[in-house]
Amino acid sequence: MMIALMAAYLVFLFAIVRLGIVRFNLFWKASPFIVLLLLNLGLFIPMGWGAPQGPALVVRHAVSIVPDVAGEVAEVPVMANTPLRTGDILFRIDPTPYQAQVRTIEAQLKLSATRLAQMTQLFERDSGRGFDVEQRQSEVDQLKGQLEAAQWNLDKTTVRAPGDGYVTNLALRKGARVTNLPLAPVMAFIDTSGTIIGVEINQIDARYVEPGQEAEVTFKFAPGQVYAGKVEGVLQALATGQAQASGIAVMPKAIEAAPFVVRVKLDDAEVARKLPAGSVGTAAIYTEHLKPTHVIRRVILRQVAILNYVNPF
Repeated sequence: MMIALMAAYLVFLFAIVRLGIVRFNLFWKASPFIVLLLLNLGLFIPMGWGAPQGPALVVRHAVSIVPDVAGEVAEVPVMANTPLRTGDILFRIDPTPYQAQVRTIEAQLKLSATRLAQMTQLFERDSGRGFDVEQRQSEVDQLKGQLEAAQWNLDKTTVRAPGDGYVTNLALRKGARVTNLPLAPVMAFIDTSGTIIGVEINQIDARYVEPGQEAEVTFKFAPGQVYAGKVEGVLQALATGQAQASGIAVMPKAIEAAPFVVRVKLDDAEVARKLPAGSVGTAAIYTEHLKPTHVIRRVILRQVAILNYVNPF
């Protein structure tokens, strides 16, 4: 943009000198350097904090799917990278041992309930002891709790999608043995119900960035397109500024001005939903300060959007 403005000024200067409107004296010879200095001091440097720009990245929550029960996989009806809704079946575990456990406890509960009814009837006729009634009632309550746990295990043999999204890098197949260990996930589920767009803004430019401000984003995935959005917030902490409890003294290290991360939400929810995780691009944020610089930043962002057709980096 700087080159375009300077080129326009040089063409203008050549025209007015050629037409004899001004004499090409020392002032007009030095005027390009004066204009360059004024553009930097009055426009391009202030634009850094009036309308900051930075790289953008689309991030999605990934859920590691770990079954709640162990067993042999009986069916995997899901396909990789296929849109799923909340509650759709991801895979089924052979329910046979869990069904047997439920039936066993149901039979024991039925017998205990019958014995409880008999003991209660005898107690009401003054032919039995209250202790026996309480003991049978305790057995019934325990079996009901065991039945609830067994039924829960049986229900968990069908593993369902925790939200809207898709499964990626699917390697699970029928016949595989899965466990309920938290360190042994069997598939990765990408949640598309919410899209996170993080924008890195240099610390020197982030002073006026606030939630609710207008933003625009262009992605390599969609060259030539510029999408409107709003600033959701500025992350208030970086790993470099985090203090954790440890058993060692302070370890000196080089201090660098790492960029802050600004979270942006697109106005078009459907576009945000379709963006693949890992999509990169460029975003501009328009603050309440130095609004004349917003026009230049919008032009620059659209130039970046067009260059995305040919620039892979």
